[in-house]
Amino acid sequence: MPDRNQSLTYPTSRKIDQIDEYHGTKVADPYRWLEDPDSEETQAWIEAQNQVTFAYLDEIPAREKIKQRLTQLWDYEKYSIPFKEGDRYFYFKNDGLQNQSVLYTLTSLDGEATVLIDPNTLSEDGTIALSGIAISENGKLMAYGLSTSGSDWQEWKIRDVETGKDLDDRLQWIKFSGASWTHDNQGFFYSRYNEPSEKSKLEDVNYYQKLYYHRIGTSQAEDQLIYERSDQKEWGFSGDVTEDGKYLIISVWRGTDPQNLIFYKDLTNPNSEVIELISDFDAEYGFIDNEGTIFWFKTDLDAPRSRVIAIDITNNTRTEIIPQSTETLQGIGILNHQFVTSYLKDAYTQIKIFNLDGKFLREVALPGIGSAGGFGGKRHDTETFYSYTSFTTPNTIYRYDMLTGESTLYRQPKVNFNPEDYATTQVFYSSKDGTKVPMFITHKKGVKFDGNNPTYLYGYGGFGASITPSFSVSRLVWLEMGGVYAIANLRGGGEYGEEWHQAGTKLNKQNVFDDFIAAAEWLIENQYTKPAKLAIAGGSNGGLLVGACMTQRPELFGAALPAVGVMDMLRFHKFTIGWAWCSEYGSPENPEEFEKLYAYSPLHNLKPGTSYPATMITTADHDDRVVPAHSFKFASALQETHSGEQPVLIRIETKAGHGAGKPTAKIIEELADEWAFLVRTLDVINVL
Repeated sequence: MPDRNQSLTYPTSRKIDQIDEYHGTKVADPYRWLEDPDSEETQAWIEAQNQVTFAYLDEIPAREKIKQRLTQLWDYEKYSIPFKEGDRYFYFKNDGLQNQSVLYTLTSLDGEATVLIDPNTLSEDGTIALSGIAISENGKLMAYGLSTSGSDWQEWKIRDVETGKDLDDRLQWIKFSGASWTHDNQGFFYSRYNEPSEKSKLEDVNYYQKLYYHRIGTSQAEDQLIYERSDQKEWGFSGDVTEDGKYLIISVWRGTDPQNLIFYKDLTNPNSEVIELISDFDAEYGFIDNEGTIFWFKTDLDAPRSRVIAIDITNNTRTEIIPQSTETLQGIGILNHQFVTSYLKDAYTQIKIFNLDGKFLREVALPGIGSAGGFGGKRHDTETFYSYTSFTTPNTIYRYDMLTGESTLYRQPKVNFNPEDYATTQVFYSSKDGTKVPMFITHKKGVKFDGNNPTYLYGYGGFGASITPSFSVSRLVWLEMGGVYAIANLRGGGEYGEEWHQAGTKLNKQNVFDDFIAAAEWLIENQYTKPAKLAIAGGSNGGLLVGACMTQRPELFGAALPAVGVMDMLRFHKFTIGWAWCSEYGSPENPEEFEKLYAYSPLHNLKPGTSYPATMITTADHDDRVVPAHSFKFASALQETHSGEQPVLIRIETKAGHGAGKPTAKIIEELADEWAFLVRTLDVINVL
């Protein structure tokens, strides 16, 4: 094998004289030209960077072996939780290595399933993905969204469930929207934007979303505008029909701020107005269900770990039904006329059942410390399904009887490994300011804690997202090679409710990086690993996390894998939906927030003459969530400032986006490249 520290010759990244001034501070942006992903110069730069990256990866003998093992492990049947509409069941299944999962339908659980839609037939390379479905109340029609090359833009169509044939309806310029059918099965509500410029549709900012009603058999031009706010460009609208079919609930969102408004419309009266039920952005309100004019909501109003309240819409009176607990309430539904609630306790799931008055009835016994999800259905249903997974348990589906409280195994995947060979522990470590932070650590049993284990530390820490135990074939390959896998539940997430989230936002964002750095230090101090053997990884907001930590503490890590990261914290708000993240990060237009953003922005904190960890940045040329300019500019600046011999590479996927809907083949190739990169840069000895 060639020397892993050999010098690489990187493509030249032209620098321009671009200076911006922010509140009296002048900031250079020499790689601004890379913000245009379609220019000839950028395209040539992408090709040149990929040549260097893939030439490096091609020289790693373990790469092909890793890819083969990933492919072998990946090849098992994967089922989603079944759900029911009308007299039909629906579920997704992947035979193993299919690029996209296939949607099936059947009339009884022991009946013969038929294919309703197979996205693999829509493109040769699997880059057209099913991005959303909505089944009509009678189970006879399906509205479905398609996304091409990973874009957030969707085109929606309608399919006859019985025949599998599409109707003529075509709906375009839909983004950040589902669909919700009226109970006459004649149409559905959805949200869309105005038609963008064809040339710049992957970069343009997205403002002024509108809520529409589409009646089947009509053109999109005839769709009824239900609600818009020309005075509120940042507002978005999610419309959902209540289970009794009588109301349209409109959740009004503003960026990624968890706080929302709730409006409603009486669907029994064709001339009814949209009524503002909750008109202040004072908390998060998640509609659960209604009993006539009594509406139930999950909310964090005066309860950062969330509670359940009832609002009588006739007089707007509020009653607490389930008070806040010591655990964090994550989700809730109604089955068998009972509340089925999902709580997080130290980042793992607890399921509790209450009656409609809020009285606790029982806890659902789960197989272990892991993540459970599902429990969907209608209010009168007495059976439901849920999935359970942990770091060493593949996603397993259970049938749950609401009357007896019994779980029975429904689908258990057959993966070619022995879960008894591995162990998971949860530890709590102290961050810089003394805050206790949980971390899950998984490894082969019998691993020696002598400081020499290759270790992969993953984090996210943002947008109230909780990172809970889950099974991953890619992680399994790392564990088989003797690697340690650690996940830190950083502030900024939702593991301990809204206070935990807010402690990692805006002016508090540095807490997230401190938490991640403290996790690395704990792993080193406790002899799991050492800096030369420690890799950090994260995607999107987690890519920002990796970028900030590797620029703040370059000596602490042996390798860094920032994926589709937000790296330019001064211009993130100027592209697609980036403006919406100001509620999380703060705005460069605000002087105080600018100071904090500038202080940690990965692009702006690279220092010439510094030896940075071995780095492989990953992005996609069609990412219209976190535009690839973030990664392009960061890679150029890192290659320029880096003084060490460790490689600084950027792997740019083509015909792919932010990650959603990515074909299995592309996922396996990218993972094989990442593990091979770490095998070489961390000097991993036990390669399968």
